[in-house]
Amino acid sequence: MTYFAPDTLDDALAHLDTTGMSIVAGGTDFFPAMGVAPQAILDVSRIKGLRGITLDNAGWRMGAATTWTDVINADLPAAFDGLKQAAREVGSQQIQNTGTIAGNLVNASPAADGVPPLLTLDAQVEVASARGVRVMPLSEFITGVRQTALRAGEIVTAILIPPLPDHVRAAFSKLGSRKYLVISTAMVAAVIGYDAQGRIDHARMAVGACSPVAQRLSALEADLIGTAPENILVNATHLTPLAPINDVRGSSEYRLDAVAELIRRTITGAST
Repeated sequence: MTYFAPDTLDDALAHLDTTGMSIVAGGTDFFPAMGVAPQAILDVSRIKGLRGITLDNAGWRMGAATTWTDVINADLPAAFDGLKQAAREVGSQQIQNTGTIAGNLVNASPAADGVPPLLTLDAQVEVASARGVRVMPLSEFITGVRQTALRAGEIVTAILIPPLPDHVRAAFSKLGSRKYLVISTAMVAAVIGYDAQGRIDHARMAVGACSPVAQRLSALEADLIGTAPENILVNATHLTPLAPINDVRGSSEYRLDAVAELIRRTITGAST
């Protein structure tokens, strides 16, 4: 097996464009699922500039190799509280120290903890190849179970998050069979803002582990605008984008009931 760990993005892209290597950063998803060892591995964890969180006029930039511990420890506004809560749910502390934010997206698990809160932050995914750089919404990047829009020769280089209103807050709720080290039965992320009268004037809601790809609930978001927290109602129409499965963690009916309750709890959590 060939192992290549470049220091620069240009070196990585040049090598990837000619060899089709398997890409790894933290490896917390890659190695447990590896099975037969690949012929070649490209380790991007040493590439300069691929790790860290920065802010400029365009918004926040999270390098692809930024770990979940980096997210937890970063000085971020309240709109990122849901992402931080999700980061604390990613495996154990050892996994959080090693696992990367881009790896969680590229793995494209329906139960990836990072996806719902990033959807509520209107995140975009920056990818690069020897041919250039392109940016797409996260909602278009993950296309199915273990499937993404990455093309041959491309790697994720950053997660981009636009500026957010100063008054919004966020929360994340996860339902599982135990508190830690568990795959979600259902999870909900919210970014919520309130006007001077205490009514919702900004709403972003996303649900994970209840469809092949985590989903924003746009109909619910629209109905939340102008609503006071005590008057929130979640109906079947709001949950139409979801398609939960039946498995050992719960039935589809149970998941839908759980999501409705998680939505109410998460909105309340985002208001405190």
